[in-house]
Amino acid sequence: MKSRFANILLTFFLTCAARAEKPNVVIMFMDDMGYADIGAFGSKNYPTPNLDRMAREGRKFTDFYVTQAVCSASRAGLMTGCYNNRIGIIGALGPKSRTGLNPDETTLAEICKQQGYATACFGKWHLGHLKEFLPLQHGFDEFFGLPYSNDMWPYHPGVLHLPVEERLKRWPHLPLIEGNQVINSQVSGKDQEQLTKQYTERAVSFIEKNKEKPFFVYLPHSMVHVPLYVSDDFKGKSGAGLFGDVMMEVDWSAGEIMKVLRKHNLQKKTLFVFTSDNGPWLNYGDHAGSAAPLREGKGTMFDGGCREPMLAWWPGTIPANSVCREPAMTIDLLPTIAHLAKAKLPKHTIDGQNIWPLFTEDGVPSPQEAYYLYYGNQLQAIRQGKWKLHFPHGYRTMNGRPGGKGGIPTNYSQAKIGLSLFDLSQDIGESKDLKGKHPKVVQRLSQLGKDFDEALKKNKRPAGKI
Repeated sequence: MKSRFANILLTFFLTCAARAEKPNVVIMFMDDMGYADIGAFGSKNYPTPNLDRMAREGRKFTDFYVTQAVCSASRAGLMTGCYNNRIGIIGALGPKSRTGLNPDETTLAEICKQQGYATACFGKWHLGHLKEFLPLQHGFDEFFGLPYSNDMWPYHPGVLHLPVEERLKRWPHLPLIEGNQVINSQVSGKDQEQLTKQYTERAVSFIEKNKEKPFFVYLPHSMVHVPLYVSDDFKGKSGAGLFGDVMMEVDWSAGEIMKVLRKHNLQKKTLFVFTSDNGPWLNYGDHAGSAAPLREGKGTMFDGGCREPMLAWWPGTIPANSVCREPAMTIDLLPTIAHLAKAKLPKHTIDGQNIWPLFTEDGVPSPQEAYYLYYGNQLQAIRQGKWKLHFPHGYRTMNGRPGGKGGIPTNYSQAKIGLSLFDLSQDIGESKDLKGKHPKVVQRLSQLGKDFDEALKKNKRPAGKI
């Protein structure tokens, strides 16, 4: 008993000592990466030694959610601590969009800037491609990357059968941006092969340049969103096809971040978070990952679409080789990081809560009453503890069929689900409807969802618009 008490005291004092300084923060945010795409969450097709080490030396979050299983909506939740519906960001913004993240919203970068952090974004932004919406206008000191998804270009599979002139009417050339300026107006496949390496090298350089003061690095990789590209260093390396090669380069990227932090003795001063924006794009088959054992994938609010692998690494502060099974969500990262940085939260409503105890302690409950899972503007499900209630809605599915090959997708089928209750502690695949056995749970969660949806609709804020 005394030994256990001593360990608790030691952990407490170590945590306090670590927090005496403002911690650095690195968030690596993957694109379309599935729940089972890294070794720590079940992948056996290719090695991910650096991410596996990150899990051994840190904490796995097994029940970590994004706000919606689609690009811009998911990123809006991460950046602002709000359900994306609250701030008017729906779906995936394209190159013809005139909207973006409203300048009145407070981003993670702006939270950090309050406390003198150097801030940078290297990768895919996807919260508005016009200058008014780019990262430098939202608290970032540096930006290098793509303004939206890497398939939003004239080589998209859906337009390859058309003449180039017709393709360009639907999808213009893909730009690469530095700061607020386009530095490459026609990104090619060869250019895309270098993106993972370039984003990583920029992040490493930024860390080295700012090692003497607190920094926030947001590293939203363009991969593993199709089309898949990988540098020569990793081509054919996995033995598991192009997807495996790309994942090995992603793992290398995480390793480079840990390496530079250790090189400058910053590992005990830095919170490093690794997760993804949504699950795999299943109709791309061998160019998509796996959400096993979860149900469905990207574009649905079954767990295969919105529940992501999450790793948190901070040696000496976050317990090594530990697991958090409590539900959590990207909206909670902003208030948690604000707590660590001793920064003020925005005055307007946010939906996230400080979940720092979930990073360092065992058995503590989430401060959130529930998580509300929207797709578009429809509340499709609610997660509370072990329970997940689906409200009636339609969804896309491969219905057990294989996806496409070589980067060419197949078509989804459409399906519907009625009011359904699942116990995720016993049924991770959302396959056994228990609503008939637990009517009080259904009634309680239905009312929670109804009340929240009505309250959110009364307190929505518009997206930025040009």
